[in-house]
Amino acid sequence: QVQLVESGGGLVQSGGSLRLSCARYGSTSRYETIAWFRQAPGKARVGISCISSRTGSTRYASSVRGRFTISRDDADNTVYLQMTDLKPEDTAVYHCATVYWDDCFDARGPFGSWGQGTRVTVSA
Repeated sequence: QVQLVESGGGLVQSGGSLRLSCARYGSTSRYETIAWFRQAPGKARVGISCISSRTGSTRYASSVRGRFTISRDDADNTVYLQMTDLKPEDTAVYHCATVYWDDCFDARGPFGSWGQGTRVTVSA
């Protein structure tokens, strides 16, 4: 069983930056891709980025491409989401999850593991 723990959320002004972390604990699983999802208040969960643990390939949703960067540190089993040029519409709870590569943006899963989330609030 893989456990995921997110951190790094907070309150930031529009145009600011934050770096989210997703620490992974436990054995590896067949869900080899780490994905970031977010859920804004009153809105559906959406996938925004993912990275393959096997190849390092990355994918981004159009809403964050060019502003967010996903990366991994294999030494400490952590995936990062560097967020820049943040906008009020980026306000959400951000979760990381283990998924299949083909399901990178599928908010329905399936998910191997799901983190508890970290809240990001961007003020105008």
